[in-house]
Amino acid sequence: MTPILQSSCARATTWEEAHYRIDAPIEGRHGARVVALDDGAATLVRRLARETWNGARFYTLPARRGGTRRPGGGDMPLHRTDGSPAGLAAELADGDVVVMVATRDGASVDTVATIGRACARRGIMTAAVVLGGQDRMATTVRALRPHAQVLLVSREESDVADLLTAIRA
Repeated sequence: MTPILQSSCARATTWEEAHYRIDAPIEGRHGARVVALDDGAATLVRRLARETWNGARFYTLPARRGGTRRPGGGDMPLHRTDGSPAGLAAELADGDVVVMVATRDGASVDTVATIGRACARRGIMTAAVVLGGQDRMATTVRALRPHAQVLLVSREESDVADLLTAIRA
């Protein structure tokens, strides 16, 4: 039989050990940025933006013009979920994590690379959630893999909210 160490149980700790316990609540994150990479993701991101978060901000990409988005050359345009314009650089200024969300295959490699490089320059952690299963989302997964430190491929929309909750967004 293995003995139970005194410090392995909160009730069994000595006063000296309990003195070092941190009882303060963990603060929420205030710099989470969530970016929808396609129209399906934009719908989900708008829905998530209506929930209560610790200061997370939610964005969509501008509508395509001429068949392609033009993220290169200067600041990449974004839209807040209320439709107002925003620039990637300004929104990353006080950000500490960016979560990219995709729901269909074919995410723009240039767009993902622009977001990923901007985050890397600022030391901002990146995560991506791809909804739809890896077999149906191979192009998007390949585009995101070099630019997302955490990459979650799932079939459940609720996983996006769960991820945001886990990072205290």
